[in-house]
Amino acid sequence: MKITILTLFPEMFNGFKENSIIKRALNKGIVTIDIINIRDYTKDRYGRVDTPPIGGGAGLIMKCQPIVDAIKSVSSNKTHKIILSPKGEKYCQNKAVQLSKLEDILIVCGHYEGIDERVNNFIDESISIGDYVLTGGEIASMAIADSLIRLLDGAITNSSLSEETFENNLLEYPQYTEPKEFEGYKVPDILYTGNHEAIEKYRRKEALKITKIYRPDMFEKHVLTKQDLKLLKEIDNKIENPKWLEQALEKGKKFTK
Repeated sequence: MKITILTLFPEMFNGFKENSIIKRALNKGIVTIDIINIRDYTKDRYGRVDTPPIGGGAGLIMKCQPIVDAIKSVSSNKTHKIILSPKGEKYCQNKAVQLSKLEDILIVCGHYEGIDERVNNFIDESISIGDYVLTGGEIASMAIADSLIRLLDGAITNSSLSEETFENNLLEYPQYTEPKEFEGYKVPDILYTGNHEAIEKYRRKEALKITKIYRPDMFEKHVLTKQDLKLLKEIDNKIENPKWLEQALEKGKKFTK
């Protein structure tokens, strides 16, 4: 995969490319990351890439000319062009999986008070990483790039991907390390039994439980299996009110075999 990022602050990406999974993926040739300085494409006589908004208003707006020229210079007909914007589709794991199947992606990072609206005529989609304000799109672009790269073949093991949070709309089950007891908090005994079937059942139950408690929005999207139903009925009533299961059934929730 090729990822191209257009930014006013290319130095922000130095550490991003030099650590952990991203660095290994680059070294293996699994992905290439090109950081393009938008300032290199301005035709402004003073080298500016921003200007006060027409009609008045606070702050500065990024000019369309340098951004569009940069896009045209570094992309092709195969490039999927993304602009980071609060108007865009909210980013999620399903979107990451979808984008990870593409070969060539370009991301435009905004800054200041926004980007000239006409830039949208030269991109394919807008994406938002959440309902909050950042000083620019650089951090958001790193988050998207990271989420894509780790899904590429060879970046990390398939087993790590299969049991992750957000897969099948469930949070990941709790994980533990040694020692067995730390300041009064103990690792569940079942994890020491060596009974892989029982451990798998325990972990599935925990995933269902914590998703229902902490992310009911995700739980509503999860398609429960017959095994899931059995596990949910076993959950301690002191932690879970069983009425939620009845309510799910009343809503006509479909269950797989």
